[in-house]
Amino acid sequence: MATDHIRYDVLARDALRGVLRRVLTDAAAHGLPGEHHFFITFISKADGVKLSPRLLAQYPEEMTIILQHQFWDLVVTEDRFEVGLSFGGVPERLVVPFHAIKSFFDPSVQFGLQFEPSEAIAETPASPKLPAPAVVAPLPAPAAESSDDKPEPPAGPSEGAEVVRLDRFRKK
Repeated sequence: MATDHIRYDVLARDALRGVLRRVLTDAAAHGLPGEHHFFITFISKADGVKLSPRLLAQYPEEMTIILQHQFWDLVVTEDRFEVGLSFGGVPERLVVPFHAIKSFFDPSVQFGLQFEPSEAIAETPASPKLPAPAVVAPLPAPAAESSDDKPEPPAGPSEGAEVVRLDRFRKK
């Protein structure tokens, strides 16, 4: 197999992270339109993540936040976002680098992205090396919502992917 000197996997992953950056930038500037809201899961101990010791003790591996009605001071930069949220009535300020994000999901339109978990650990601003090839894929729509009308975060993408030749779809 030929060596990928262009690193399409890295380009695709960065482009999809750009989708997150754009969506969060728009939300910071204009608020969330319509019924849109976001589930964002990130690795708690990834480089650059800033959580209070209380939250880190509660979520030592990963944490999922929901940006919907009660968040404030959303600031988005090239490499991270910062947001104010309340946890158990206690206001907190979180800093989450984009490389720490494992998944993003907007249940209002059944759209999601999942990033390879090793990327959040392998990628650090001080580390110039490229991470191992990663799978970045839109998530399938989750099963029907639970009876209490709370959206469930999506399951991860299927383990394998099928390569399909375009000739299969051409009319003969």
